[in-house]
Amino acid sequence: MKKKSPAPSGPESASVRRRLIELRNALLNLHKALVDSERLSYEKTLGQIKSPNHFLQLLIGDPWFAWLHPLSELIVSMDEALAGKEPLTAAAMDALARQSALLLAPAEHGQEFSGHYFEALQRDPDVVLAHAEAVKLVGPRRTRS
Repeated sequence: MKKKSPAPSGPESASVRRRLIELRNALLNLHKALVDSERLSYEKTLGQIKSPNHFLQLLIGDPWFAWLHPLSELIVSMDEALAGKEPLTAAAMDALARQSALLLAPAEHGQEFSGHYFEALQRDPDVVLAHAEAVKLVGPRRTRS
């Protein structure tokens, strides 16, 4: 009698996990570039931020930074998928990659994230570089040698 195989946890699962970790790290890098860029913009417009705690409070609750929340939430979703008890599936990874691709679509006349993201890409080369790295990872699964 054949034993049923447990949920995939072999090379395929490890590959999917690696891919999600790479994408998450790229999005985290992009998030940092966007936060740094927005901080500079905020300080040029409204004055210096007094302390790290004050900055954290602004990030969490000030409308100036609210547009960054969808990216923060996507990264948290990735963290939860990586920490889950069930093995990460290719379908779950692909769904997170699609969400990433949709979010990372800047729009000159866009609302909320897409419009602010477009502006950040126009003003900050660090954001452009981080964007390029993240976008490379949201495409279809690639074969590596």
